[in-house]
Amino acid sequence: QVQLQESGPGLVKPSQTLSLTCTVSGDSIITYPYYWSWIRQPPGKGLEWMGAIGYDGSTYYSPSLKSHTSISRDTSKNQFSLQLTSVTPEDTAVYYCARADDLVAGYFGSWGQGTQVTVSS
Repeated sequence: QVQLQESGPGLVKPSQTLSLTCTVSGDSIITYPYYWSWIRQPPGKGLEWMGAIGYDGSTYYSPSLKSHTSISRDTSKNQFSLQLTSVTPEDTAVYYCARADDLVAGYFGSWGQGTQVTVSS
């Protein structure tokens, strides 16, 4: 059974870059046809899909976040990562990594437990 675990700092200062890593076990991130996503939930709001990296290394981003979001992977470590630049307090959220079984349909079959990130000086 696939397991995902987010890691990274819980506190980031405004204007800095938020960097998170998702470590995957029980499956390979190069396995067809999965897409590995980052999703966040700000306090009191719904889930927001941020972007994904595919089994083939292709990347896809939410249009609203594309200008300051980057997703990459390290296949040797079976990890994928998120970088969000120039953060503001509005980027405070619980950040989840997830495996998309059907990215187009928005079906995410496996999730990490989530990690709280607060943007504050």
